[in-house]
Amino acid sequence: MTRKAIAFTVLFLLLPLLVGIDLCHGGADISLADVLAALTGGEVPRTTAVIVRDIRLVKAIVAVLSGAALACAGLQMQTLFRNPLAGPYVLGVSSGASLGVAVFILGAPVFGASAGALGIAGAAWAGAAAVMVLVAAVGRRMRDIMVILILGMMIASGVGAVVQILQYLSDENALKAYVIWTMGSLGDVTPVQLAVLAATVAVGLVLAVAALKPLNMLLFGEEYALTMGLNVSRTRAVIYTSTVLLAGGVTAFCGPIGFIGLAMPHVARLIVADSDHRVLMPAAVLAGAVVMVGCDIVSKAFGIPVNAVTSLLGIPIVVWIVLKNR
Repeated sequence: MTRKAIAFTVLFLLLPLLVGIDLCHGGADISLADVLAALTGGEVPRTTAVIVRDIRLVKAIVAVLSGAALACAGLQMQTLFRNPLAGPYVLGVSSGASLGVAVFILGAPVFGASAGALGIAGAAWAGAAAVMVLVAAVGRRMRDIMVILILGMMIASGVGAVVQILQYLSDENALKAYVIWTMGSLGDVTPVQLAVLAATVAVGLVLAVAALKPLNMLLFGEEYALTMGLNVSRTRAVIYTSTVLLAGGVTAFCGPIGFIGLAMPHVARLIVADSDHRVLMPAAVLAGAVVMVGCDIVSKAFGIPVNAVTSLLGIPIVVWIVLKNR
């Protein structure tokens, strides 16, 4: 077997194995036989069936979707900006989502209003979309991709300042709710929200697949891609839209989850040893899903936020990237 075949085989075997472990372990461990019975409609206590199907299965699917989405978005951004430290949030998607949630949780009490029924997920998505529309509108007038990267960073800084002001003016309960959201969570997604998240991620992945050939051209630079007849502006728009759907959707429902989108593309490059996005993209998606489910297992075992686990995992990888590219 070739290295690529071994890598994909291992990833395909690891994913269902870790999902099975994730379904079995939690606040109360459930045997694999009972988990399988609950999933297939067999004879199990009603409480066990509810825990497996309505709680743990939903959370495991969210972990798979979020890991795959962030890894895919991160790979697209690293190729587009030709920067190994670019991630899915470089265009201000996370900052926009944070602003939406901050206005929803922190802003309403400041103005003496009720938060209403919009929901944290809706507020996060609205904020991410607003910032992305702003970046895209300004970016249409600019050809230099690095200028767009700097623009996204500047908008993120400005949005962060607004969020800090809202934090300073908010009351204790609202501030606590916002801080909890920033820690990230895979367990607060309802089945209805899961359906929306799955549809969003599916559309984002389809757009990413459509951009595979253009991404391969962009590996050699935009000038080469232009000489090969690639419409760079349209390709950017497709990649931007895919990234917003993938990273924005995950952030809206799960909160900001760091380092998965930054680190997993490099893990995929390491295990498949190929820069062809037709190989690299599925490897990154599978690696992201596997690692995210693993992080969820660790998070439940130690009772810590999943964002803390992904950060502890991602920091050594980022250090390795910096040392490798110095």
